[in-house]
Amino acid sequence: MSLVGRLEDLALSDIFQILSIGKKTGTLVIKGAEAAAMIVFKNGLVVRAENSALGGTIGQDLLHGNAIKESALQMALEVKKKLPAVSIAEILLDLGAVNREILEKASKKRIEKVVYQLLLWQEGDFQFEPDDLDLENKIEVEDFGWEVSKGISPEYLLMEGARVHDESSQQQFVSNQELTGEVDESGWETDWGGQPVAERKDISALKALTQELRFPNSASEITLLILRFASDIFQRGILFMVGEKEVVGLGQFGLEIERADEKIRETKLALKDSPFLTRIVNEAYSYRGPMEKDKITESLIKDIGGGSAATRNDWPADVAIFPIIAEGRVAAMLYCDNVPTGEAITETEGLEIFVSQAGLALEKALLQRRLQDMQRAAENKAKT
Repeated sequence: MSLVGRLEDLALSDIFQILSIGKKTGTLVIKGAEAAAMIVFKNGLVVRAENSALGGTIGQDLLHGNAIKESALQMALEVKKKLPAVSIAEILLDLGAVNREILEKASKKRIEKVVYQLLLWQEGDFQFEPDDLDLENKIEVEDFGWEVSKGISPEYLLMEGARVHDESSQQQFVSNQELTGEVDESGWETDWGGQPVAERKDISALKALTQELRFPNSASEITLLILRFASDIFQRGILFMVGEKEVVGLGQFGLEIERADEKIRETKLALKDSPFLTRIVNEAYSYRGPMEKDKITESLIKDIGGGSAATRNDWPADVAIFPIIAEGRVAAMLYCDNVPTGEAITETEGLEIFVSQAGLALEKALLQRRLQDMQRAAENKAKT
């Protein structure tokens, strides 16, 4: 079934989540006022992406990265004139100018750039055609690049794209301060002979993401913001949706297991078999301490794996769990630990504040979605 609409009505994060969860294969085309982008999905993962506003080709990317010589690129361009249907990447590979590993890395970076630019689009039309991988006449670009052999998780692309946007915004803010003369270069350490105190990671992340949380486009965008915040503090984490009888995996970061996103979304934990998780849900308070063993928690830790060979421990010494409250009940739950390296958990107050605000934002998003559904139903009734 095709997916057609406008970005004003369905955010990019929602589109990605639909295609990812449904393990869709096909081509997503997004057309804005001045540019168009194309993203190819296979089994819910992104394998190729191009944007007419990006400029250049993967060949230019390789040249700027010193991966190929200019003579090789010029030769490939001459060949492409005679074989327009063949991509620059394929020609360079056939010429022996570059290997597959380098092409994979260059293509992944290009895909990330495309998604980052799309996150900045406020409006545009989109259309997803399932099982349609014919790239001809989709959008006008110089070249269709290279298809990565192992697809990239849409959730990862959204998180990284948003992270780049945050860093760019912060750099721009500092630049603006310097231009307006608002930066106080002396600092308190000049007067008192001390050294500035390093700002805590959770507080830095809270400052960076709270503004975004004020105007979320959808519930899925809120969940991505939560995972992004937590990934700045913890080495791995899982976001669960909480129901009356079970918790269901929604997203993750840092899990070093195959098909991590898929496996987490397939995870269902029965609350009746876990007194530990049931108590956290019922009390609706953040928890930090040892993970209590029961049938469900043992199964969960077994599924997500332990740490590295040097720090391997089958059971986490310390975990942090944050209930997310919306509409008077625990609607979601964030599990985090530092098992991969065994590092101690540091301050989490900033994340707790953010999770509390995320619950309020989730309430707002759910209410807005219900109002939109009611409006559509009224419009459809009026038409009939």
